[in-house]
Amino acid sequence: MVSRIQICGTVVVEIRGRRCEGRLPGRQGMVLLVFLAANRSRPVPRDELIDALWPRDLPARPELALSVLLSKLRSVLGQDSIEGRSALRLAISPVVIDLEAAATALHEAESAVAREDWPGAWAPARVAVHTARREILPGMDAPWIAELRRQLEDIGARALWVIAASSLRMGGPELPAAERAARALVALLPFRETGHALLMEVLAAQGDLAEALRVYEDLRQLLGDELGTGPGPAVRELHRHLLQAGAAPAG
Repeated sequence: MVSRIQICGTVVVEIRGRRCEGRLPGRQGMVLLVFLAANRSRPVPRDELIDALWPRDLPARPELALSVLLSKLRSVLGQDSIEGRSALRLAISPVVIDLEAAATALHEAESAVAREDWPGAWAPARVAVHTARREILPGMDAPWIAELRRQLEDIGARALWVIAASSLRMGGPELPAAERAARALVALLPFRETGHALLMEVLAAQGDLAEALRVYEDLRQLLGDELGTGPGPAVRELHRHLLQAGAAPAG
């Protein structure tokens, strides 16, 4: 039976059909599980685990504290769930970890985009976005947690781009979904020009040329005010194309 570990948002642990997150050994036990799950592709040295668990104030005997915590975590997950002594690795198999699943779904979506399989790109991109909307260990702060959050944000941004681009290419009733995804991407990464350009294309495809041009002006003002620069060549060329389309006689 496949086990499941959710580390994005509320931590959920299901080992061979049995929910057991309520038995985790406190906050530190949850943090240890999240760290091991996020790094399960490699053995993690004990000193790295200690740094992850206690980034500021070490306990009096950190090696002993880690050993006790590992013992308690094994009692919840299973004695064979964590392998190694000097370096440790989460050994639950088969297991689905939501962060890994989101990255896999994004890869599938981007591969479909490369093949111009727009319907095939849409569904896995939605899976990635759904996971990326959840925060890893909310309320906690450590360098490795910040790095995981950056990874999750990147997955979410790339998946939003795929949703917007694939919905745009499918057109018709999918255009509102394309606009929502493009606007979400702009809100998430306001200085990334690709989101603005995609939103301009979507609005133009819906026949709202004036709004598309306003998006360009908003971007131009944002970059000028905050960075002292302007839109890049690709966005300027899109803007020029839209201006020409607006100036062309109807019919």
